[in-house]
Amino acid sequence: MRNRSIFLMCLLVVVVLLTSLPALAQDVTEVRVWIAFTDGRLDWTREVAAAFNEAHPDYNVVVDGYANYEEILDATVLALEQGNPPAVVQWFEVGTQFARDSGYFKPIETALDGRTEVLGEPVVLDDIIEPVRSYYTLDGVFTSMPWNSSTPILYMNMEMLEAAGVEGIPATWQDIEAACALVMAQDPAPAGCITWPNHGWFFEQWLAQQDAVYANNDNGRTERATEVVFNSEAGLAVATWWQNMYNMGYYTYSGVQRDWGATEQAIETGTVPMVITSSADARNITRIAGENGIEIVTSRMPYNADTGWTGNLIGGASLWLTDGLDPVVEDGALAFMQFLNNTENAAAWASTVTGYIPITNSAAELLTEQGWYEENPNFRVAFDQINDSTVTTATRGALLGTFVETRDIVTQAMEDLMLQGGDPAERLETAVSDANAELEAYNSLYTD
Repeated sequence: MRNRSIFLMCLLVVVVLLTSLPALAQDVTEVRVWIAFTDGRLDWTREVAAAFNEAHPDYNVVVDGYANYEEILDATVLALEQGNPPAVVQWFEVGTQFARDSGYFKPIETALDGRTEVLGEPVVLDDIIEPVRSYYTLDGVFTSMPWNSSTPILYMNMEMLEAAGVEGIPATWQDIEAACALVMAQDPAPAGCITWPNHGWFFEQWLAQQDAVYANNDNGRTERATEVVFNSEAGLAVATWWQNMYNMGYYTYSGVQRDWGATEQAIETGTVPMVITSSADARNITRIAGENGIEIVTSRMPYNADTGWTGNLIGGASLWLTDGLDPVVEDGALAFMQFLNNTENAAAWASTVTGYIPITNSAAELLTEQGWYEENPNFRVAFDQINDSTVTTATRGALLGTFVETRDIVTQAMEDLMLQGGDPAERLETAVSDANAELEAYNSLYTD
């Protein structure tokens, strides 16, 4: 009889536990986060999410990766149209105007509503460095959470440069030309002197360095941009110099637009002594070149000495908060974004994981205190380049609903100037006309 009673009691406990499992499961709120990485950056972000989930057992942040920004853009739009979007999505910086126009997202500052912490996680907005803050602040409101911010920098194989008789580090276009003249005069000469991806981002950077705007209405920041104006004197200087570098045999073009991989391989294998590419690749380039017995030194992106240097634009992406979320999900998303960018995580992201810029002052200070920059000077260059930039209308960056399409138009124009020749002024005029036709069609969808 006693055994039967014990059995019944145990059975009752099991039944109670089984019936309570759905309720327990419902108490854990899932927060879906989509990012445009499928490599080690995705692995690291998932590790951070696991740490967040451990600290907040009533939440389960799930991070999914996509191959690139274009793919995540398409997937996000489809998910939003189907009514099943993620809570947080990583969107590249040139998608900012479309993100605003779409109505799919809520400005992060609006969602925070003056709070200094969310679920115990301190809000980091006030700690974000000014150039990054200025890009993502529109109409006085922080639109999205900065995360992976980058800038182009110069990577150099100093052994190759010194062997050619190059003294010092090239800082300007003119210095690059002089260095390349020495490099290519060698017998035998290397396959080329310098390369960078044929991508509109680099044209934009050289425009901003000269404090020249990309679009009207203060780069689309005081009013919606209705025209691109990169066929200015500054834009013509960029296109002319780029074409001349190719014609002189100094600039090596892989023949493939947006060829980031070939650019990295060129410096990692000692094919050319210099490349200009994203600071986000500092870790991989330094490591792989080192494995090949090549020591890499980095410096700032060369500028036009005739106009001087005002500053550089940021690249990369930010995290957007989907509008219309359940308040509990929204709080989890906001808290995770703060956790992801707290001092320790922001410092790790910018050092041991990638070459992205530490986006907060405290993260940069921590890396300095730890001696990271002293031991790894290649990683300091990008932060200094952006942090030393003067924040102007030009260096804040342009906002265009058709920025992706416009970048492709500029990229094609530069390829044509290299491979087909022609007058840079005429080719830029055509590019501007094509870009403005795209912009006018887009704007008609969002204006009366």
